[in-house]
Amino acid sequence: MKTAIIIGATGLTGGILLQHLIKDNRYAKLVLFSRKSVNISHPKIEEHIIDMFQLEGNKVNFIADEVFCCIGTTASKTPDKTLYRQIDYGIPLTVSQLCKKNNISTLIIISALGANAKSKVFYNRIKGEMEEEVLKLQISKTHILQPSLIGGNRDEKRPGEYFFKQLMKIFNPLLLGSLKKYRMIHPETIVSAMIWLANNDFNKKMIVSDEITNISRQSM
Repeated sequence: MKTAIIIGATGLTGGILLQHLIKDNRYAKLVLFSRKSVNISHPKIEEHIIDMFQLEGNKVNFIADEVFCCIGTTASKTPDKTLYRQIDYGIPLTVSQLCKKNNISTLIIISALGANAKSKVFYNRIKGEMEEEVLKLQISKTHILQPSLIGGNRDEKRPGEYFFKQLMKIFNPLLLGSLKKYRMIHPETIVSAMIWLANNDFNKKMIVSDEITNISRQSM
């Protein structure tokens, strides 16, 4: 039986992932690193409440078979670009470096569709730069997921995102062929794909939104 580390278990997708892994008999221990508690009591869970910018100092506890990194922010939630970079670039990269140092061979990270280190859009560029640095570490089983807009209900209010989600419910069926990757994707779909990738061989490291959907169907 395996141990998995989850980064970002207090978020929407990370929280769903946690619930799935609690029920999954392949996992005996779930190690969580968060700035606040998930407020779940379960014998599988080992929770570390820390300053996520000081994650490197927790190397001794960063021991697992697999690592799932679900952390991220938004421009509206984190308008300060320096802080945004620390979260969306700094934390996933530190997670990856700890995987390398502690010989963890399976790393699955949620990024975003449109991530590109050469993008003129700051937020896409930061994600792209993170992806490039993570891949340079050459962790043997690395998968970076690039979902489009993630559906579902979040705890915090995001009026602009909510409005766009309502529009996407209408336009999703119209996005066909090469446009399928822009369809809104449900967090459950992402979680199913992440767990399948952790437990099966798949040769692509960069996986865009419609591919995530296809992979999730294999877990059904």
